[in-house]
Amino acid sequence: MALPDDEETPLLQQSEQPTAIDKTPLPWDQFWIILFLQLSDPLSSQTLAPFIPQLIRDIGVTHGDESQVGHYVGILQSSYFAAHALTIFHWSRLSDQIGRKPVLLAALLAISVSMFSFGLSKTFLDLVFSRAICGAFNGINGVVNSMVIDITDETNMPKAYGYMPVPWMIGTIAGPLIGGSLSRPADGFPDIFGRSELLKTYPYLLPCSISGVFASIAFLVTYFHLKESVSTRTPLWELIKGGFSRLSYPKPPQPSSNVDPGETNPEEVQSKPLSLRALMTPKVSTITAIYTITGLFSMAFSTVLPVFYATPIELGGLSLDPPRIGATLATAGVAHGIFQMVFYARLHDYFGAKVMHVAGVSSGIPIVILFPVINALARAYGICLIVWLFVAVQLALTTNLIMCYSCLALFVKAAAPNRASVGATNGITQLFVAGARIIGPASATSIFSYSMQEGHDAWLAYYFMMAIAFLAVGASLLLPRDPSIWEDHQ
Repeated sequence: MALPDDEETPLLQQSEQPTAIDKTPLPWDQFWIILFLQLSDPLSSQTLAPFIPQLIRDIGVTHGDESQVGHYVGILQSSYFAAHALTIFHWSRLSDQIGRKPVLLAALLAISVSMFSFGLSKTFLDLVFSRAICGAFNGINGVVNSMVIDITDETNMPKAYGYMPVPWMIGTIAGPLIGGSLSRPADGFPDIFGRSELLKTYPYLLPCSISGVFASIAFLVTYFHLKESVSTRTPLWELIKGGFSRLSYPKPPQPSSNVDPGETNPEEVQSKPLSLRALMTPKVSTITAIYTITGLFSMAFSTVLPVFYATPIELGGLSLDPPRIGATLATAGVAHGIFQMVFYARLHDYFGAKVMHVAGVSSGIPIVILFPVINALARAYGICLIVWLFVAVQLALTTNLIMCYSCLALFVKAAAPNRASVGATNGITQLFVAGARIIGPASATSIFSYSMQEGHDAWLAYYFMMAIAFLAVGASLLLPRDPSIWEDHQ
């Protein structure tokens, strides 16, 4: 007798019923630990940033040639990203097998040990080794993304990713303050550290130790309080005994002539990680390409921006000194983090992930155009209010660009062939993004320096970044209207 009642129900009322969906609260008992341990990564890298050039001079590898400082700084930075690119996929894939928690513990231990090692290094080779070890064992980014996907659902995941920039915001503020103020403490604070022979012998040990101790605390918090989010795990000892052969994931079951394909248990397939070949579906390939192009542009812009600020006005920059550059970037970092934390989930609910991502990469075009505009204004009027206004507009537009990563994380989750391969799918995207982190900064800064030389086109670097921005916009159009469309077609 229910059929007549259903037929008499107004269609409008029927269509409105599915929209009343309650959002799942964030699991804060675990989520705060994820945010806390994630802070170790930006804090360690940003602590080193202020004093690495002076450290390169102090160890004497340049033999007094000031022009070589940037060259060796680039090698040191690349050693981390190169090692990271070689291992990030394997760590993410391993987390599907043994769980997220052991991989995160290994990363935190590596950060702690490498920071102490860096502070005690006296040769350039020791510095490179310390950063390479950190990069090789640091699988935090990919595994944290996978863990957030594990503990959230489609109703609260956008809100979770709204908080993800907070650790990076704190790290980009606290790290430079620690590294800049506490390096060479015997000289900077002679009344407190002047009698310490250890800090005189190793003048950069104190800031490195602070980051190392924080990573150790994060290790203990993670070990005792973080719950594993992967339900089906393979004991590590079994993988070791098998020579990690089980990491070459079993292929999906193939129906034989004696078995009805319809009898395959979908839950069994969904519970097994897939082989690398099975992972490379069109969806995964698409999101990987989009993620890589977005990362390439973001890294190129982030690297050129401080160089542009420091370059003399007559050569195409702004002639800002390091304190003003640091204050400008720190202020922008705080603004970006607060904006995403407060507004990202609301904007996502209203516009959707694809619209936000397309808008974000499209903002890259005016961001690049503003470089020569700002320089032209500085040439005409000097560093005045109108110049700072356009600088603020450019930095405000980068907020859209930064939110692209949260949108792409939703598509990565939707593109994963099954729930058990989320970590490996994240690993694939992080592998290619790590490659972009190597290529982007080196190519962008090299072209920028080349374009500043007399007789060369001053806009050459901007043409390069504009081409990447247009490529990112075109690639973003390949995304479905909503990540759920990909999930519905699994």
